Amino acid sequence: MEPVRDFSATPTLSNRVTVLEQLGHRHLDDLIRAATVDELWRRWCVAVPAPEAMVEDVDRRLAEQRDGLSASWAILTPTTGRAVGTTSFHSFDPANKRLEIGRTWFAAGLHGSGVNPAVKILQLARAFEVLDVHAVELRANWHNHRSRQAIERLGAKQDGVLRKHRIQPDGTVRGTVVYSITDDEWPAVKLTLRDRLYRRYGPGVLEPVV
Repeated sequence: MEPVRDFSATPTLSNRVTVLEQLGHRHLDDLIRAATVDELWRRWCVAVPAPEAMVEDVDRRLAEQRDGLSASWAILTPTTGRAVGTTSFHSFDPANKRLEIGRTWFAAGLHGSGVNPAVKILQLARAFEVLDVHAVELRANWHNHRSRQAIERLGAKQDGVLRKHRIQPDGTVRGTVVYSITDDEWPAVKLTLRDRLYRRYGPGVLEPVV
């Protein structure tokens, strides 16, 4: 019988660029600060909690995790130990060995840096090599071209577009672009991400932070 894998577990994952640790209330001050820079939370096509809603957002994620419905990490900068964003596994489908990576955001000043590929290589390695999933799904707002390009640069393939998929808090209706990476594609995706990080940070970048 195949072992039961705990999709909602959140072990600490790290490399020289980022540390992912279990999201908790201790990260709230840092997360509020990160969301406030350049008023990131006001950007209509980015799903970042407003500062006054951050406690509620973290509480909701923790409640989901207790129920086995998601796994949420705080994204930390290794040199400072400060939280600069969050990311999650959710939409678990153990019977079909699928999950989604989402609810990912980080401080505006880190957009275009190596943080996103550094975070994703940790999450994808856990999903494919530890949880043994067949596919990882990623989604983006149709109008969020930066996010869509970042997902495509990971090597994810577009599966389709959910038109008029979700009503936003401001009343607008978003379309959602759905992407995925499969277990067959993971080895090539991993090499591509590794090479991107090597070019930016050097060959020791994937070593865990002690």
